[in-house]
Amino acid sequence: MELLFHKGTIRIEGNYNNPYAKWDKRANCYRAEAFYYKDLIEYLKHIGIQHEDSVLDLIPCPHFSSNIKLRDYQNEALEKWLINKKGIIILPTGSGKTILAIKIIEKINSPTFIVVPTLDLVNQWKEELKKAFNLKIGEFTGKKKDIQSITISTYNSAFINAAYLGNKFKLLIFDEVHHLPSESFIQIAEMFASPYRLGLTATYERSDGLHEKLPRLIGGIVYEKKVDDLTGTYLSNYKKVRISVDLTEQEKIIYDENIEIFKNFLISRDIQIYNNSDFQKLIMRSGSDPEARKAILSRNVAINIAYNSKNKIEKLKELLNKEDRIMIFTRYNNMVYQISRKFLIPCITYRTNNKERKDILKKFKKAIYTAIVSSQVLDEGIDVPEANIGIILSGTGSKREFTQRLGRLLRPRKGKIAILYELVSKNTMEVKTSYRRKK
Repeated sequence: MELLFHKGTIRIEGNYNNPYAKWDKRANCYRAEAFYYKDLIEYLKHIGIQHEDSVLDLIPCPHFSSNIKLRDYQNEALEKWLINKKGIIILPTGSGKTILAIKIIEKINSPTFIVVPTLDLVNQWKEELKKAFNLKIGEFTGKKKDIQSITISTYNSAFINAAYLGNKFKLLIFDEVHHLPSESFIQIAEMFASPYRLGLTATYERSDGLHEKLPRLIGGIVYEKKVDDLTGTYLSNYKKVRISVDLTEQEKIIYDENIEIFKNFLISRDIQIYNNSDFQKLIMRSGSDPEARKAILSRNVAINIAYNSKNKIEKLKELLNKEDRIMIFTRYNNMVYQISRKFLIPCITYRTNNKERKDILKKFKKAIYTAIVSSQVLDEGIDVPEANIGIILSGTGSKREFTQRLGRLLRPRKGKIAILYELVSKNTMEVKTSYRRKK
Protein backbone atom coordinates (compact mmCIF):
# COMPACT_ATOMS: atom_id res chain seq x y z
CA MET A 1 0.00 0.00 0.00
CA GLU A 2 1.17 3.54 -0.78
CA LEU A 3 -0.33 6.78 0.56
CA LEU A 4 -0.07 9.88 -1.65
CA PHE A 5 -1.25 13.45 -1.21
CA HIS A 6 -3.47 14.60 -4.06
CA LYS A 7 -5.27 17.97 -4.13
CA GLY A 8 -6.29 18.03 -0.48
CA THR A 9 -6.94 14.30 -0.23
CA ILE A 10 -4.96 11.13 0.49
CA ARG A 11 -4.91 8.72 -2.43
CA ILE A 12 -4.50 5.12 -1.26
CA GLU A 13 -2.80 2.84 -3.80
CA GLY A 14 -3.56 -0.71 -2.80
CA ASN A 15 -6.79 -2.64 -2.44
CA TYR A 16 -7.30 -2.22 1.30
CA ASN A 17 -10.50 -0.85 2.79
CA ASN A 18 -10.26 1.27 5.97
CA PRO A 19 -12.66 3.33 8.11
CA TYR A 20 -11.33 6.70 6.83
CA ALA A 21 -11.51 6.21 3.07
CA LYS A 22 -14.12 5.84 0.34
CA TRP A 23 -13.80 4.19 -3.03
CA ASP A 24 -13.17 6.68 -5.87
CA LYS A 25 -14.53 5.11 -9.08
CA ARG A 26 -12.91 7.66 -11.37
CA ALA A 27 -9.41 7.14 -9.94
CA ASN A 28 -9.95 3.42 -9.23
CA CYS A 29 -8.58 3.72 -5.69
CA TYR A 30 -9.58 4.48 -2.13
CA ARG A 31 -9.39 8.13 -1.11
CA ALA A 32 -9.53 9.88 2.31
CA GLU A 33 -9.81 13.51 3.30
CA ALA A 34 -6.35 14.85 4.11
CA PHE A 35 -7.14 15.73 7.73
CA TYR A 36 -7.51 11.97 8.45
CA TYR A 37 -3.79 11.49 7.74
CA LYS A 38 -2.69 10.99 11.36
CA ASP A 39 -5.64 8.69 12.16
CA LEU A 40 -5.03 6.68 9.00
CA ILE A 41 -1.34 6.12 9.78
CA GLU A 42 -2.12 5.06 13.37
CA TYR A 43 -4.83 2.68 12.11
CA LEU A 44 -2.50 1.01 9.59
CA LYS A 45 0.22 0.59 12.22
CA HIS A 46 -2.28 -0.79 14.73
CA ILE A 47 -3.58 -3.52 12.39
CA GLY A 48 -0.11 -4.21 10.97
CA ILE A 49 -0.54 -3.28 7.31
CA GLN A 50 2.79 -2.49 5.65
CA HIS A 51 2.61 0.78 3.76
CA GLU A 52 4.73 3.43 2.10
CA ASP A 53 3.90 6.93 3.40
CA SER A 54 4.47 9.54 0.66
CA VAL A 55 1.92 12.07 1.93
CA LEU A 56 4.01 14.79 3.56
CA ASP A 57 6.46 16.85 1.51
CA LEU A 58 7.64 19.15 4.29
CA ILE A 59 9.32 22.53 3.86
CA PRO A 60 12.96 22.40 5.09
CA CYS A 61 13.04 23.56 8.69
CA PRO A 62 15.80 24.98 10.94
CA HIS A 63 15.91 24.43 14.69
CA PHE A 64 13.54 26.86 16.43
CA SER A 65 14.81 28.37 19.67
CA SER A 66 13.59 31.41 21.62
CA ASN A 67 14.00 33.11 24.98
CA ILE A 68 10.25 33.25 25.62
CA LYS A 69 9.16 32.60 29.20
CA LEU A 70 5.54 31.64 29.73
CA ARG A 71 3.23 32.67 32.54
CA ASP A 72 1.78 29.96 34.81
CA TYR A 73 -1.52 29.66 32.94
CA GLN A 74 0.28 29.62 29.58
CA ASN A 75 2.45 26.74 30.78
CA GLU A 76 -0.69 24.91 31.88
CA ALA A 77 -2.22 25.42 28.44
CA LEU A 78 0.98 24.23 26.74
CA GLU A 79 1.11 21.02 28.78
CA LYS A 80 -2.57 20.28 28.10
CA TRP A 81 -2.14 20.78 24.36
CA LEU A 82 1.05 18.69 24.17
CA ILE A 83 -0.78 15.59 25.44
CA ASN A 84 -2.31 14.95 22.00
CA LYS A 85 -0.69 17.79 20.04
CA LYS A 86 -4.11 18.98 18.93
CA GLY A 87 -6.96 20.99 20.35
CA ILE A 88 -8.33 24.47 21.02
CA ILE A 89 -7.08 26.93 23.62
CA ILE A 90 -9.46 29.68 24.75
CA LEU A 91 -7.82 32.72 26.35
CA PRO A 92 -9.01 36.33 26.69
CA THR A 93 -7.78 39.08 24.39
CA GLY A 94 -4.48 40.43 25.70
CA SER A 95 -3.52 37.30 27.61
CA GLY A 96 -0.74 36.22 25.24
CA LYS A 97 -2.22 33.66 22.84
CA THR A 98 0.41 34.52 20.20
CA ILE A 99 3.29 34.09 22.67
CA LEU A 100 1.88 30.71 23.73
CA ALA A 101 1.59 29.63 20.09
CA ILE A 102 5.21 30.62 19.45
CA LYS A 103 6.28 28.40 22.35
CA ILE A 104 4.24 25.54 20.88
CA ILE A 105 5.98 26.07 17.52
CA GLU A 106 9.32 25.87 19.34
CA LYS A 107 8.32 22.64 21.09
CA ILE A 108 7.07 20.93 17.90
CA ASN A 109 10.08 22.23 15.91
CA SER A 110 8.54 21.43 12.54
CA PRO A 111 7.28 23.40 9.52
CA THR A 112 4.31 25.48 10.65
CA PHE A 113 1.42 27.10 8.78
CA ILE A 114 -0.55 29.83 10.58
CA VAL A 115 -3.97 31.03 9.39
CA VAL A 116 -5.31 34.44 10.53
CA PRO A 117 -8.36 36.53 9.53
CA THR A 118 -6.71 39.77 8.35
CA LEU A 119 -3.57 41.20 6.79
CA ASP A 120 -3.05 43.28 9.92
CA LEU A 121 -2.78 40.06 11.92
CA VAL A 122 -0.41 38.61 9.31
CA ASN A 123 1.92 41.55 9.99
CA GLN A 124 1.53 41.29 13.77
CA TRP A 125 2.36 37.58 13.77
CA LYS A 126 5.36 38.15 11.49
CA GLU A 127 6.77 40.76 13.86
CA GLU A 128 6.35 38.53 16.92
CA LEU A 129 7.84 35.48 15.17
CA LYS A 130 10.85 37.43 13.84
CA LYS A 131 11.46 38.77 17.33
CA ALA A 132 11.27 35.27 18.83
CA PHE A 133 13.24 33.21 16.31
CA ASN A 134 15.31 35.76 14.35
CA LEU A 135 14.57 34.14 11.00
CA LYS A 136 12.68 34.91 7.82
CA ILE A 137 8.94 34.37 8.15
CA GLY A 138 6.93 33.39 5.10
CA GLU A 139 3.72 35.01 3.91
CA PHE A 140 1.16 33.41 1.61
CA THR A 141 -1.50 36.04 0.88
CA GLY A 142 -3.00 37.89 -2.05
CA LYS A 143 -0.08 40.31 -1.81
CA LYS A 144 2.79 37.86 -1.46
CA LYS A 145 3.60 34.19 -2.10
CA ASP A 146 6.68 33.34 -0.04
CA ILE A 147 6.79 29.91 1.63
CA GLN A 148 9.19 29.49 4.56
CA SER A 149 9.46 27.01 7.45
CA ILE A 150 6.96 29.23 9.29
CA THR A 151 4.40 30.71 6.91
CA ILE A 152 1.40 32.92 7.68
CA SER A 153 -1.71 33.20 5.53
CA THR A 154 -5.19 34.68 5.68
CA TYR A 155 -8.24 32.42 5.77
CA ASN A 156 -9.12 33.51 2.23
CA SER A 157 -5.72 32.69 0.75
CA ALA A 158 -5.39 29.44 2.70
CA PHE A 159 -8.79 28.30 1.40
CA ILE A 160 -7.89 29.06 -2.21
CA ASN A 161 -4.51 27.28 -1.99
CA ALA A 162 -5.20 24.43 0.45
CA ALA A 163 -4.95 21.77 -2.27
CA TYR A 164 -1.40 22.96 -3.01
CA LEU A 165 -0.18 23.74 0.53
CA GLY A 166 -1.86 20.92 2.44
CA ASN A 167 1.09 18.51 2.76
CA LYS A 168 3.96 20.94 3.34
CA PHE A 169 3.54 21.67 7.08
CA LYS A 170 3.40 19.48 10.17
CA LEU A 171 1.81 22.02 12.53
CA LEU A 172 -1.34 23.90 11.51
CA ILE A 173 -2.45 26.88 13.65
CA PHE A 174 -5.75 28.72 13.34
CA ASP A 175 -5.83 32.11 15.04
CA GLU A 176 -9.36 33.35 15.82
CA VAL A 177 -10.46 29.79 15.14
CA HIS A 178 -14.15 30.73 15.40
CA HIS A 179 -13.79 31.91 11.77
CA LEU A 180 -12.96 28.38 10.59
CA PRO A 181 -16.32 26.56 10.62
CA SER A 182 -17.87 28.50 7.76
CA GLU A 183 -18.92 26.68 4.60
CA SER A 184 -15.73 27.52 2.69
CA PHE A 185 -13.03 28.04 5.34
CA ILE A 186 -13.69 24.69 6.96
CA GLN A 187 -12.15 23.08 3.88
CA ILE A 188 -8.74 24.44 4.94
CA ALA A 189 -8.74 22.07 7.91
CA GLU A 190 -10.11 19.23 5.79
CA MET A 191 -7.54 19.60 2.98
CA PHE A 192 -4.42 19.93 5.16
CA ALA A 193 -2.71 16.69 6.19
CA SER A 194 -0.89 18.41 9.09
CA PRO A 195 -1.01 15.94 12.02
CA TYR A 196 -0.59 18.61 14.72
CA ARG A 197 -3.32 21.24 15.06
CA LEU A 198 -3.91 24.24 17.31
CA GLY A 199 -6.91 26.55 17.47
CA LEU A 200 -6.76 29.87 19.33
CA THR A 201 -9.63 32.17 20.25
CA ALA A 202 -11.08 34.36 22.97
CA THR A 203 -14.62 33.69 21.76
CA TYR A 204 -15.23 30.06 20.85
CA GLU A 205 -19.00 29.84 20.52
CA ARG A 206 -20.87 31.03 17.43
CA SER A 207 -24.52 32.06 17.43
CA ASP A 208 -25.16 29.70 14.47
CA GLY A 209 -23.78 26.72 16.40
CA LEU A 210 -21.14 25.91 13.77
CA HIS A 211 -18.39 25.82 16.43
CA GLU A 212 -19.62 22.27 17.11
CA LYS A 213 -17.79 21.23 13.92
CA LEU A 214 -14.37 22.21 15.29
CA PRO A 215 -13.51 19.23 17.56
CA ARG A 216 -13.61 16.84 14.57
CA LEU A 217 -11.07 18.94 12.65
CA ILE A 218 -8.89 20.59 15.31
CA GLY A 219 -9.58 18.65 18.48
CA GLY A 220 -11.71 19.66 21.44
CA ILE A 221 -11.14 22.44 23.95
CA VAL A 222 -8.01 21.52 25.91
CA TYR A 223 -7.69 24.68 28.02
CA GLU A 224 -9.77 27.74 28.87
CA LYS A 225 -9.43 30.86 31.00
CA LYS A 226 -12.05 33.59 31.21
CA VAL A 227 -11.50 37.34 31.50
CA ASP A 228 -12.24 37.43 35.23
CA ASP A 229 -9.70 34.65 35.87
CA LEU A 230 -6.86 36.95 34.77
CA THR A 231 -7.97 40.50 35.59
CA GLY A 232 -5.96 42.38 38.16
CA THR A 233 -2.84 40.26 37.54
CA TYR A 234 -2.40 39.71 33.81
CA LEU A 235 -5.24 41.85 32.47
CA SER A 236 -6.50 45.27 33.51
CA ASN A 237 -9.27 45.58 36.06
CA TYR A 238 -12.45 46.78 34.41
CA LYS A 239 -15.99 48.02 34.95
CA LYS A 240 -19.07 47.71 32.72
CA VAL A 241 -21.51 50.62 32.85
CA ARG A 242 -24.86 50.55 31.07
CA ILE A 243 -26.50 53.93 30.38
CA SER A 244 -30.16 54.10 29.32
CA VAL A 245 -30.99 56.88 26.86
CA ASP A 246 -34.44 58.26 25.94
CA LEU A 247 -35.52 58.57 22.33
CA THR A 248 -36.54 62.07 21.25
CA GLU A 249 -40.30 62.63 20.93
CA GLN A 250 -40.17 62.44 17.14
CA GLU A 251 -37.97 59.33 17.21
CA LYS A 252 -40.37 57.64 19.64
CA ILE A 253 -43.38 58.29 17.38
CA ILE A 254 -41.64 56.82 14.33
CA TYR A 255 -40.21 53.91 16.35
CA ASP A 256 -43.60 52.97 17.83
CA GLU A 257 -45.35 53.16 14.46
CA ASN A 258 -42.84 50.85 12.77
CA ILE A 259 -42.41 48.35 15.56
CA GLU A 260 -46.21 48.05 15.75
CA ILE A 261 -46.34 47.09 12.06
CA PHE A 262 -43.76 44.38 12.67
CA LYS A 263 -45.43 43.00 15.80
CA ASN A 264 -48.90 42.99 14.22
CA PHE A 265 -47.58 41.00 11.28
CA LEU A 266 -46.10 38.35 13.58
CA ILE A 267 -49.38 38.11 15.53
CA SER A 268 -51.50 37.91 12.37
CA ARG A 269 -49.42 35.01 11.01
CA ASP A 270 -48.84 33.36 14.41
CA ILE A 271 -45.05 33.60 13.98
CA GLN A 272 -42.69 33.29 16.95
CA ILE A 273 -39.10 34.56 16.74
CA TYR A 274 -36.92 32.74 19.26
CA ASN A 275 -33.53 32.81 17.57
CA ASN A 276 -31.58 33.91 14.51
CA SER A 277 -32.71 30.85 12.56
CA ASP A 278 -36.37 31.85 13.01
CA PHE A 279 -35.61 35.35 11.77
CA GLN A 280 -33.76 34.00 8.72
CA LYS A 281 -36.89 32.02 7.82
CA LEU A 282 -38.90 35.23 8.00
CA ILE A 283 -36.42 36.96 5.67
CA MET A 284 -36.75 34.10 3.18
CA ARG A 285 -40.52 34.39 3.40
CA SER A 286 -40.33 38.11 2.59
CA GLY A 287 -39.16 37.19 -0.92
CA SER A 288 -42.64 35.97 -1.82
CA ASP A 289 -44.82 37.67 0.82
CA PRO A 290 -45.18 41.49 0.41
CA GLU A 291 -46.58 41.84 3.95
CA ALA A 292 -43.56 40.03 5.39
CA ARG A 293 -41.26 42.35 3.44
CA LYS A 294 -43.14 45.40 4.75
CA ALA A 295 -42.83 44.07 8.32
CA ILE A 296 -39.09 43.52 8.04
CA LEU A 297 -38.50 46.95 6.50
CA SER A 298 -40.53 48.53 9.33
CA ARG A 299 -38.46 46.61 11.89
CA ASN A 300 -35.28 47.87 10.24
CA VAL A 301 -36.49 51.47 10.48
CA ALA A 302 -37.27 51.00 14.18
CA ILE A 303 -33.91 49.40 14.94
CA ASN A 304 -32.04 52.10 13.05
CA ILE A 305 -33.75 54.75 15.21
CA ALA A 306 -32.97 52.89 18.45
CA TYR A 307 -29.32 52.27 17.55
CA ASN A 308 -28.64 55.76 16.19
CA SER A 309 -30.78 58.02 18.39
CA LYS A 310 -29.80 61.68 18.69
CA ASN A 311 -29.60 61.52 22.48
CA LYS A 312 -26.86 58.91 22.22
CA ILE A 313 -24.74 61.55 20.49
CA GLU A 314 -25.46 63.99 23.32
CA LYS A 315 -24.54 61.38 25.93
CA LEU A 316 -21.36 60.57 24.01
CA LYS A 317 -20.41 64.26 24.21
CA GLU A 318 -20.60 64.02 28.02
CA LEU A 319 -18.38 60.92 28.09
CA LEU A 320 -15.60 62.27 25.90
CA ASN A 321 -12.61 63.23 28.03
CA LYS A 322 -9.27 64.24 26.55
CA GLU A 323 -7.37 62.61 29.42
CA ASP A 324 -8.71 59.18 28.47
CA ARG A 325 -7.92 57.04 25.45
CA ILE A 326 -11.34 56.22 24.05
CA MET A 327 -12.54 53.65 21.51
CA ILE A 328 -16.09 54.20 20.23
CA PHE A 329 -17.94 51.25 18.67
CA THR A 330 -21.09 51.39 16.55
CA ARG A 331 -22.92 48.95 14.32
CA TYR A 332 -23.46 51.26 11.34
CA ASN A 333 -20.95 53.21 9.28
CA ASN A 334 -23.27 56.21 8.85
CA MET A 335 -23.08 56.72 12.63
CA VAL A 336 -19.28 56.38 12.47
CA TYR A 337 -19.03 59.20 9.94
CA GLN A 338 -21.54 61.35 11.84
CA ILE A 339 -19.51 61.08 15.06
CA SER A 340 -16.26 61.65 13.19
CA ARG A 341 -17.54 64.89 11.65
CA LYS A 342 -19.28 66.23 14.75
CA PHE A 343 -16.42 65.64 17.22
CA LEU A 344 -13.45 65.67 14.80
CA ILE A 345 -12.55 62.12 15.77
CA PRO A 346 -10.64 59.95 13.26
CA CYS A 347 -12.65 56.98 12.06
CA ILE A 348 -11.76 53.50 10.80
CA THR A 349 -14.16 51.54 8.59
CA TYR A 350 -13.83 48.88 5.90
CA ARG A 351 -13.11 51.74 3.48
CA THR A 352 -10.05 52.96 5.41
CA ASN A 353 -6.90 51.92 3.54
CA ASN A 354 -4.13 50.10 5.37
CA LYS A 355 -1.71 53.03 5.44
CA GLU A 356 -4.29 55.43 6.91
CA ARG A 357 -5.44 52.84 9.42
CA LYS A 358 -1.88 52.27 10.66
CA ASP A 359 -1.33 56.01 10.91
CA ILE A 360 -4.51 56.51 12.96
CA LEU A 361 -3.65 53.70 15.38
CA LYS A 362 -0.06 54.93 15.73
CA LYS A 363 -1.24 58.43 16.63
CA PHE A 364 -3.83 56.98 19.00
CA LYS A 365 -1.12 55.06 20.84
CA LYS A 366 0.98 58.23 21.11
CA ALA A 367 -2.01 60.29 22.37
CA ILE A 368 -1.91 62.57 19.33
CA TYR A 369 -5.48 61.28 18.92
CA THR A 370 -7.32 60.62 22.19
CA ALA A 371 -10.31 58.90 20.59
CA ILE A 372 -11.13 56.79 17.54
CA VAL A 373 -14.49 55.58 16.25
CA SER A 374 -15.21 52.43 14.25
CA SER A 375 -17.97 50.07 13.22
CA GLN A 376 -16.94 46.41 13.47
CA VAL A 377 -13.47 46.39 11.89
CA LEU A 378 -11.65 46.93 15.22
CA ASP A 379 -13.49 44.17 17.08
CA GLU A 380 -10.50 41.82 16.78
CA GLY A 381 -6.87 41.73 15.79
CA ILE A 382 -5.49 45.03 17.08
CA ASP A 383 -3.19 45.73 19.99
CA VAL A 384 -3.84 49.06 21.75
CA PRO A 385 -2.89 48.76 25.45
CA GLU A 386 -3.30 52.54 25.77
CA ALA A 387 -7.10 52.31 25.35
CA ASN A 388 -8.86 52.52 28.71
CA ILE A 389 -12.41 53.61 27.80
CA GLY A 390 -14.78 51.86 25.41
CA ILE A 391 -18.16 53.24 24.41
CA ILE A 392 -20.66 50.97 22.63
CA LEU A 393 -23.28 53.06 20.88
CA SER A 394 -24.76 50.06 19.10
CA GLY A 395 -24.00 46.47 18.24
CA THR A 396 -25.47 43.04 17.64
CA GLY A 397 -26.66 40.61 20.29
CA SER A 398 -23.50 38.56 19.80
CA LYS A 399 -21.68 37.55 22.97
CA ARG A 400 -18.51 37.28 20.88
CA GLU A 401 -18.74 40.87 19.64
CA PHE A 402 -19.25 42.17 23.18
CA THR A 403 -16.32 40.11 24.51
CA GLN A 404 -14.06 41.30 21.69
CA ARG A 405 -14.91 44.95 22.31
CA LEU A 406 -14.22 44.55 26.01
CA GLY A 407 -10.98 42.79 25.09
CA ARG A 408 -9.72 45.89 23.23
CA LEU A 409 -9.48 47.60 26.63
CA LEU A 410 -7.93 44.88 28.78
CA ARG A 411 -4.31 44.89 27.72
CA PRO A 412 -2.51 45.77 30.94
CA ARG A 413 -0.89 49.09 31.74
CA LYS A 414 0.25 50.29 35.17
CA GLY A 415 -2.61 51.73 37.22
CA LYS A 416 -5.14 51.18 34.45
CA ILE A 417 -8.81 50.53 35.17
CA ALA A 418 -10.79 50.02 31.97
CA ILE A 419 -14.42 51.11 31.65
CA LEU A 420 -16.81 49.85 28.99
CA TYR A 421 -19.87 52.05 28.59
CA GLU A 422 -22.92 50.69 26.79
CA LEU A 423 -25.54 53.19 25.58
CA VAL A 424 -28.99 51.61 25.19
CA SER A 425 -32.20 53.28 23.99
CA LYS A 426 -34.96 52.87 26.59
CA ASN A 427 -38.13 50.92 25.83
CA THR A 428 -36.84 49.60 22.50
CA MET A 429 -35.73 46.25 21.05
CA GLU A 430 -32.16 47.30 21.84
CA VAL A 431 -32.76 46.46 25.52
CA LYS A 432 -33.17 42.76 24.62
CA THR A 433 -30.16 42.95 22.29
CA SER A 434 -28.05 44.29 25.17
CA TYR A 435 -29.28 41.53 27.46
CA ARG A 436 -28.44 38.78 24.95
CA ARG A 437 -24.86 39.86 24.36
CA LYS A 438 -24.08 40.06 28.10
CA LYS A 439 -26.06 36.99 29.20
